[in-house]
Amino acid sequence: MSAKPICTNDFEKHAKEVLQRSVYDYYRSGAGDQQTLADNEAAFRRLRLYPRMLRDVSVIDLSTSILGQSISMPICVGATAMQCMAHIEGEVATMRACRSVGTGMMLSSWATSSIEQVAEAAPGGLRWMQLYIYKDREVTRSLVQRAEAAGYRGIFLTVDTPYLGRRLDDVRNKFKLPPHLRMKNFQTADLAFSSKKGYGEDSGLAVYVAQAIDPSITWDDIEWLKGVTSLPVVAKGILRADDAREAVKHGVDGILVSNHGARQLDGVPATIDVLDEVVEAVEGKVEVFLDGGVRKGTDVLKALALGAKAVFVGRPIIWGLAYQGEEGVKEVLQMLTEEFKLAMALAGCHSVKDIDRTLVRRDPFTVSRI
Repeated sequence: MSAKPICTNDFEKHAKEVLQRSVYDYYRSGAGDQQTLADNEAAFRRLRLYPRMLRDVSVIDLSTSILGQSISMPICVGATAMQCMAHIEGEVATMRACRSVGTGMMLSSWATSSIEQVAEAAPGGLRWMQLYIYKDREVTRSLVQRAEAAGYRGIFLTVDTPYLGRRLDDVRNKFKLPPHLRMKNFQTADLAFSSKKGYGEDSGLAVYVAQAIDPSITWDDIEWLKGVTSLPVVAKGILRADDAREAVKHGVDGILVSNHGARQLDGVPATIDVLDEVVEAVEGKVEVFLDGGVRKGTDVLKALALGAKAVFVGRPIIWGLAYQGEEGVKEVLQMLTEEFKLAMALAGCHSVKDIDRTLVRRDPFTVSRI
């Protein structure tokens, strides 16, 4: 096996060694030619940090809050589906790791551990529920009500998936869940994405989405969702200022700037490139978060400088989970936290409140070549 990881990207090398090829491809790949997948990380490298000097950074405070809930640092775990493919304990291990470091986890509707299992595994841990709106609204309502009853503190509604993006590796692999696994939040084979159901020659998940997820949802459905829960609702998948303003108009409590890990429409911008546009559009009325391409502590600093309240991390968490289960996830989170803490100190920031737009600029040389 590879040497012990010393940065978050090293965990992927370990994961590639231990994961089944189709599973690794599912987690790793993006849509189409994967232009956006590459750009999610490259866009952070186009930003330059402008640190302040001679500030007292003998003590660094990373703590902040999301939707009124305190967290130890502005680094959270994003929704990643079917985590038991990466490790036998899957989402349960990830939730325990999040609790141990004092941050929150967003549970995918398509988890291979149930809403209740994850809640029971880490009592007191901060967790949110990611949600798709199903054609059968009672299925959707049930997911929301179960999450609320189990102590989840918010609903992150995915708005960018009326259909599944064309993920060519999944098509080639005819991706489906391993036969011993199912989506645990559903009872029927159709909704649980069971391998017992045939999915033809395409990506099984693409067929599943076409059959189960409602492509007719509109802004009015945010109001419907807010009518069935008292939890805060965050729109996950916004990339434009006008959509951000519309989301606020329809009552969202937050916006997650996201391109679904570059797994939906290829050729859309990297999330960090549109973050400040969205932040400006909401005029401080709701909290704004970011996911996509976060691999280093300096990435976290750049995102916060451009207005994000916190970032959500996806693939590195899966690689840590495959590497060593709960301890692997914890190691990834601790590594990012230490990198972020050092970046803050070197940039002259005593607390996250000191992080502002003056710390970051676009690389003029890179911009001039585009």
